[in-house]
Parts: sequence; structure tokens; C-alpha cells
Amino acid sequence: MPIDFKQHTLSNGLTVLAEVNESAHTAGVGFFVKTGARDETPELMGVSHFLEHMMFKGTDRRSADDVNREFDEIGANYNAYTSHEQTVYYAHVLPEVLPQAVDLFSDMLRPALRNEDFDTEKQVILEEIGMYDDRPEWRLQDRLLEEHYGKHSLGYRVLGTTQTVGALTADQMRNYFNHRYSPDNMVVSAAGRVDFDRLCADLEARCGRWTPTHAQRTYTAPREDERRVEMKQASVNRHYLAMLCPGPPSQDVMRYPAKVLSDVLGDSDGSRLYWALIDPGLADEADFSFWPHDQAGAFMAFTSCEPDRAQAIEAKLFETLDAVVTGAPEVSSDEVHRAVNKLVTRATLQGERPSGRMQALGSKWLVHGRYVSLDEELDHLLAVTADDVRTVLNRYTLMPRTVVTLGPES
Repeated sequence: MPIDFKQHTLSNGLTVLAEVNESAHTAGVGFFVKTGARDETPELMGVSHFLEHMMFKGTDRRSADDVNREFDEIGANYNAYTSHEQTVYYAHVLPEVLPQAVDLFSDMLRPALRNEDFDTEKQVILEEIGMYDDRPEWRLQDRLLEEHYGKHSLGYRVLGTTQTVGALTADQMRNYFNHRYSPDNMVVSAAGRVDFDRLCADLEARCGRWTPTHAQRTYTAPREDERRVEMKQASVNRHYLAMLCPGPPSQDVMRYPAKVLSDVLGDSDGSRLYWALIDPGLADEADFSFWPHDQAGAFMAFTSCEPDRAQAIEAKLFETLDAVVTGAPEVSSDEVHRAVNKLVTRATLQGERPSGRMQALGSKWLVHGRYVSLDEELDHLLAVTADDVRTVLNRYTLMPRTVVTLGPES
């Protein structure tokens, strides 16, 4: 049974998308809000993630217990997450209970935002921030983003800080919600065995009265310069290094050879960094990844090792990165072929499940404003050549680099 893509926009601007597959045994649905840490102001840092938590605290129709109980009663695999660029609420269910899941989400996304719930959940968020501050990898990543992006909002912490979350008020959250959770700043994505007409009718009945606000994202170019920071912590017994450098944005077709390059350099098995650092037993971890963003992008490298190997590992890491830029040796057609096959396999496996296609459908629409099918993604990946990877390296020379290290105190 072929997959049938469908699209409809409610009169208030809420976009509804679906990949209908009548032979599927399940259905996935998600509400994708184009808001995240990069849409905050410095004093509101963390409000998007905090607001995600508040969506589960009840509405005028349901208590927090009702929300969780009703999801459990329909057997939903449900959750939510917040990133720098989007906040997503999703569920994977049996097709016959999809209307109940849509009703739940439609109600949740107009939360009560009660002061007492706000005060209680703030303490939960502050504890979560403290928990992540105790993890070296998260401290390293937060500092890396802050150093690399400076005052640009891509450097904001998704969780916020104890200072920003501690000072946040319920009224500030309500104002943020009223503006950013606008129907014309959201997409409802579904996949699997979906009755699209029923889905649109249900959304019209439950969300059709939501008022559009014409919320927009502000785009400014991140800074690009060399930076290095060395951090020490008494409780740390490993040495960690993380690096960011500019890469293609999500909208650039160069994102496909950039994905291939990241796999050639830093995949967990068989990559250049694997053979240079992991296979010889020099480093515990060595990774190189591509981070595409909306109108921006970056490459990231990460290593961890014994402290007495820190200098040798760093030298080998940058020697490997410099070698791929200078073409000593060039990225070969065989390397590209292996990387492409792995990326195509991963994308196909994700696309075999309605939940995976629902996630891809909604996320890509927020960035591209159009339908990107699995076949289109696979065709782009399969077309990547060694020359395309060289084009990426010529345009993005893995420089300038922001480097942050974290190790034990001497």
C-alpha cells in the first residue's frame, strides 16, 4: 500500500500534515511548536523547557493526574522534548485511539498555568539543572555553546540557569506562551494508519478558535572566531575536549555531504577517528558530528581520555581533522560509499515506523516549509560523491574552532 501525503491548513494558520499508510498497524501524532531556547531572551532563558513541563500540569478540563491517566488508558507511548529550535509533544498509539490522543494534546496545549503548579515545578527544574551541572559532558557542552555562539541565542542553555529559572515569573511564562504557542507557529504531524479527514475535523473543533499571533524567529549570523577555554574540576577524573566549527545550515543542500563527512570522520565504528584514537586504545570516546540548525550549522568533535593522554589525544584529533581538509589523504569514494550506506540504512529504519516518519515530517516542515519525503532524503544521500564532500571541506574548512576542555585539578 503506497504512502499518501496529505496537507491541510486551518483558517487560523495551524498546519496539519500526514503520511497515510493504510497497511500500518499503528499511528503517530505530534504537535510541533517552532519555539525553543533560541527564541528566548537572556532573562527568559529556560522558559521553553519549563513551559514544556507545565503542559502536563493540567488544564481547565483536566488535572495533571487526568492527563497522565488518560494517556495510559489508551496505551500511548507519549512524551515531549525541547531543543534550541522546537518543542514537540508526541504519541505513538493504535489507530482506533488516535482521536483520544489528539483531544488530549489539543487540551494540554492550552494549559491552566496555575501559580501553585508553576512554583512547584520551578523546584523540579532547578533540581534538574543541578543534576546536569554535576555531569561533566553537559557542563562541557553548555560552556562550548556559550563560548562558540557568544551572545547569539544558539548559545543559550535549553534548561536555563539557576539564576534565570529562579527569577522567572508565571506572568512572564504566560506572555511567552501566548505569543509563541500560536497556531500559525505550529504544525500537527501524523503518520501511519490515519483518517486524515477525521484528524482535520477534530483539530478544527478543538484548535480552530486558537488565535494567531504571527510569531516570527529572529535570524542573525553567529560569530566566527577562534576561542579556547580550559576548565578544571576537582571531582572529574577524566579529560574531556569538545570543539565546534561552522558548518552548513539545515536549508543548504550541502547538509547531505556534510552528514557523510561527519560519518567518515567520526562514526562510532570504522571512521577515521575510530582508527586513530579508539582502536589503538588511546581514547575512551572520539566523535565527530554534524549539527544543522535553522539558517545556521556547525560541526562538533568530542573526545574523552585519561588525563595524562590529553595532549597526545588533542594533537591526534586535530591532525586527523586537518588531514581531511588538506586531502592527505582525500576522502575516498569507498569511504563515501560506506558512510552513505550506513546513513541510508539508519534513515530507512527510522522511516519504517509511523512514529519515526511523524517526527521527520513535523521537524522538516518547521525548517523547510514543505514536504520532504523519505525517498527524497534517500535520493540526496545516495547521490553524494567524494567531490561533494570536497566541496563542503573547501567551503567549511573546519575552522575557526572553538575548543573547550575539562579535566581534573592538578
